[in-house]
Amino acid sequence: MAITSYFPTFIYYDDLKKKGGERFNEEILTECYQLRDYDKAGQRWSKKNYLGGYTSYGSMAQLHRFSSTFSELETQMNKHVRQYIKTLEMDLRGCEFGMTDCWLNIMPAGVAHSLHLHPQSFISGTYYVQTPQNSAAIKFEDPRLSKFMKAPPKKANCKRENKQFIAYPAKAGKVVLFESWLRHEVPASSNNSERISVSFNYNWW
Repeated sequence: MAITSYFPTFIYYDDLKKKGGERFNEEILTECYQLRDYDKAGQRWSKKNYLGGYTSYGSMAQLHRFSSTFSELETQMNKHVRQYIKTLEMDLRGCEFGMTDCWLNIMPAGVAHSLHLHPQSFISGTYYVQTPQNSAAIKFEDPRLSKFMKAPPKKANCKRENKQFIAYPAKAGKVVLFESWLRHEVPASSNNSERISVSFNYNWW
């Protein structure tokens, strides 16, 4: 009997920087709060679309274009994306890729981000800036879930590769990358502090 695995879904998870990560993270954190206080348009957008929290997605979604701190984040992120592309064996010979969107998310306790994906990009990800104890993990959904038809449920103790949902912990200094078509969500956290992250998209041409 031969059973072979095909069509795997790869998720990338690593430290943003091997050295100097804590100091850089402090700089990012300071600027995150400065941006939230400055971004009145984003505050208004968040009241309607990001209840209880703040995101610059609807107002300043290209932070790497005008902030030297976020530009440095882009430089560091490019190294990880390049490695991820190599692992995925994507053929980008003669092509270029780059960060197209970069926005800030501040999630106090009780704020959630429902299942979604990132259209108009090919790789997306998140960098964790501040993650208090009990911060919600990012949760990924099996992309085949809508096609399971009459498939029975999986065993509670099934292998990781057979699970229908998988979670990666939110930990300050870490970056998670995934292909943009992969649906994901962030459940509400139970802590009393703010979970802060920077999300981004990449495209190729």
